Amino acid sequence: MKMKKNGLQKFKNPIISGYNPDPSICRVGDDFYLVNSTFEFYPGVPVYHSKNLVNWELVNYCLKNKEQLYLEGVRPSGGIYAPMLCYHNGEFFMTTTNVTYKGHMIVHTKDIYGEWSAPVWIDQEGIDPTLLFDGEDVYFASTSTDENGKAGIFMCKINPYTGEKLSESVCISHGCGGICPEGPHIYKLNGKYYLLLAEGGTEYGHMVTMQRADSVFGPYEPCPHNPILSHRDNPDGSISCTGHADLEMDQNGNWWLVCLGIRPSCTPQRGLKLHHLGRETFLSPVVWDEDGWPVVGNTGRIALEMEGPLPGDEIQPVKRDFEDDFSEEKFSLHYNWIRNPHMENYVRDTENRQLVLKGTEVTLNDRDTPTWIGIRQKEFKVQADVTVSLVPNGQNTAGKRAGLCAFYNQDYHYEIYLTEEDGQYKVCLAKHIHDMFAKTAEAVVTSLENIRFRIIGDELNYEFWYSEDGENYKKLGNGSTAGLATEGTMDMSFTGTYIGMFAEGVEGHFKAFSVKVEP
Repeated sequence: MKMKKNGLQKFKNPIISGYNPDPSICRVGDDFYLVNSTFEFYPGVPVYHSKNLVNWELVNYCLKNKEQLYLEGVRPSGGIYAPMLCYHNGEFFMTTTNVTYKGHMIVHTKDIYGEWSAPVWIDQEGIDPTLLFDGEDVYFASTSTDENGKAGIFMCKINPYTGEKLSESVCISHGCGGICPEGPHIYKLNGKYYLLLAEGGTEYGHMVTMQRADSVFGPYEPCPHNPILSHRDNPDGSISCTGHADLEMDQNGNWWLVCLGIRPSCTPQRGLKLHHLGRETFLSPVVWDEDGWPVVGNTGRIALEMEGPLPGDEIQPVKRDFEDDFSEEKFSLHYNWIRNPHMENYVRDTENRQLVLKGTEVTLNDRDTPTWIGIRQKEFKVQADVTVSLVPNGQNTAGKRAGLCAFYNQDYHYEIYLTEEDGQYKVCLAKHIHDMFAKTAEAVVTSLENIRFRIIGDELNYEFWYSEDGENYKKLGNGSTAGLATEGTMDMSFTGTYIGMFAEGVEGHFKAFSVKVEP
């Protein structure tokens, strides 16, 4: 299990930026595929493809209909947790947990670019499921608790096509001493079974541990240099919360680890631990020591720039800008919706190159499905632009809204929008933080048509701008990124910030949507 010397190349982390947590990776020939958690956002479980482990393209989603992905009324950060992707005998299998509907599921496909099967459900408690195909046997493991309430990893044999359990669920490990042992992956290497875990919780004490056994059911012994990855005491601070990892060997025999981590948005001067982009996907080379244990990165730490014997194609510049002129009928795969969307409220008017959003009585503040569509914010420094018109279509526009927002969840969002109040046309800035929702700034405009909105963001702040002529912009106000940070939410949350368009109670027309980033 030694790393082959095929020439080292430098690469930058994260490899998939913005809200893309809980990565699971698998290789088929020269192709690598990776999936992430999606929680209350739709579609569920993105599928990324790469030839070199650095340049990743979003190519599909595993869960794209209500049978696979039921999210009606789901709480923020409910829904889909921690998927696992694997390939066996010509088929891809993905297992995940819908924590607010039926629990563990498995879907499968022979064409990872096509449609996935209807889900089958597994009768086992917990989260973070994984699969191991071992000869004729298929093992299913997940995080759960024993009869005394102690957290551990429980496993059984299953039929992956029906979900039928073929053995009782038994605890194979309680972890290596950290809280919340979770995110299990099991690998069979050189006749031994290796159990990779995340421990310490997915916050600043997060870490990755390894155990191994001669039998798949254990007993498992811990790696003597656990944790094999953690930034819990890293004074650098550029990357934190590393954990929830997966291992894969490339076609050259070199080993790699993908994991989640965060880039804190705070500064040393503030002395705070905050992040608002979400947990992102990072990459590290792995070597195996003479005793058969993995060594990740720089003895258990990773960096924003690393090097390793990358496989496949030459590394290309990573492009994270997004533009949509609405000239094509299909939505980009980069768009997401909140919960199960009502697609009749989203019309791509290609003739007029505009997106028509038909607002309903549901607002951004509701645990429901507002007329909202957005893309992940992928870097701190960002500029988002869109042209908005409020179209009455026989409706009263008073108090109705359409605009551009920085959105974390229903309780945390900032938006600049167009509306009518007291017989005047206005652009307004509103903020929702915890249980406080208020309009914080406003300005009168001469029309409800073709108002240009702009959001400019950096590590600490968002600025909200508008223009009536598309050339001369006026600043309406600011919003601190701390108001959209995961650490500050009143309920435990696991997602990240989106840049999105929305309409409430009225029809909004949107043109020339773009989100440009500065690495």
